[in-house]
Amino acid sequence: MSQPPPTRGRPRSAAVDTAVIETVLRLLEDGESVGGLSIERIAREAGVGKAAVYRRWAGKEALMIDVLRTLDEDQPELVGESVRDDLVALLEVMRRRGLAKRHSALLRTMIDQMKAQPRLWEEYHDTVVRGRREALCAVLRRGIATGEIRGDLDPELTADLFTGPMLVRAVLHERADLPEGLPEQIVDAVLAGVRPRP
Repeated sequence: MSQPPPTRGRPRSAAVDTAVIETVLRLLEDGESVGGLSIERIAREAGVGKAAVYRRWAGKEALMIDVLRTLDEDQPELVGESVRDDLVALLEVMRRRGLAKRHSALLRTMIDQMKAQPRLWEEYHDTVVRGRREALCAVLRRGIATGEIRGDLDPELTADLFTGPMLVRAVLHERADLPEGLPEQIVDAVLAGVRPRP
């Protein structure tokens, strides 16, 4: 049985990957913009050579895309018995992300870079935002099917009504409180407006 050909080059070091990605996240947390970062600075602060970074990523945009992917978390497991409870569970994840300086700093950076880095924003949307939004819209469509939510409402717009208050507090008002119980308050307030009329 023939042996596979030997791989060329050095094996990729997970420690270097982690050091570089953690450095980028730390710099973003500290208020640095994507435009203000350079591969040279990232390499220096990560304690690795510039060549080591370029062996792994073709440039800053490719590196940032990998940084975004590291922050994509699994969605909570939804019980599916109550639309209200599932909505609260989804908003609670948003609340915890808003409390995490890393997530809120990255989200603010992405919003700042929407026009300057359109491919980066598209990747952030495809990697992080789309799955979360699809999960929320699925819950809303289920609520329409069960009669818990009015059938004349657009699920996409209704999704914005639920997520908007949390995003405003987490992104636009940096010092706004995100207290426990906030998801329940938001969900109950919006549900009062979107439930079927008697």
